Amino acid sequence: MSEVYGSARPRRRWGRRLLVTFLVLLIIVAVVLAVADRFAASYAEREISDRVAQQVADQKATAEQPDVTVEGIPFLTQVAAGKYREIKIVVRNFSGPVEKNQTIKMPELDIRAKDVTAPLDTLRTGNGDIVAGSVTGAGTIDYANLADLIPQQGLKLSERDGKLIAEAPIKALNQTWDVSGAATIEVKGGVVRVRFAEVTADGLPNVPVVNALVDSYVRNLALDLKVPALPLGLQVTKVEARPEGLVVTTAARNVPLNSGGL
Repeated sequence: MSEVYGSARPRRRWGRRLLVTFLVLLIIVAVVLAVADRFAASYAEREISDRVAQQVADQKATAEQPDVTVEGIPFLTQVAAGKYREIKIVVRNFSGPVEKNQTIKMPELDIRAKDVTAPLDTLRTGNGDIVAGSVTGAGTIDYANLADLIPQQGLKLSERDGKLIAEAPIKALNQTWDVSGAATIEVKGGVVRVRFAEVTADGLPNVPVVNALVDSYVRNLALDLKVPALPLGLQVTKVEARPEGLVVTTAARNVPLNSGGL
């Protein structure tokens, strides 16, 4: 009996070694795949970043190198399926030209491309289309920058109860009056139209000369703002006055990412 038991023990030890070896190899393979997955994702993110940066430059705008993140793990399974959940693109310190040598500045332009279709064969051969089903973006124009675009001395812009408020001094009858007014904001054909009304001032006399000055003040505040060309063909869809500034919401659909769209 001792001989039988003696021959069984080495086999059990060998089985344990084989299991440990298998587990170690499995861990190594998992680590290699994880590293390969992140390497592939990083490569794709750099490529997209470079293309967005080039498009910003082509539009005569400036910005920092875009930060790109391909959402979803693992990345390689998305490559194999030819579908990507979301690509996040953050463009910081965007500055684009508008009329009269003026610029619009956005500290951060946050872009999301969703439902991206990129067949594996297209990636391999370069033939075919890579398309984002939807692209959205949001950026903020601070009020100091916006005030610079309006020819009114001493103008200060702010938000109150969700409305854009303008305040500025005007002189009449050898006095200076602080007047203020609320604006309506709408988007038409990619142009942001800002129109002020309800201009008031405490103690402002109701006389023709003063009324004429107020009317001139209101006319000078009118602004048709054409937002500069944005990456990925984004178009302005909505503008809102918020405490931090004028928030511009943009969108585009069925955007080609391997041709003119990117």
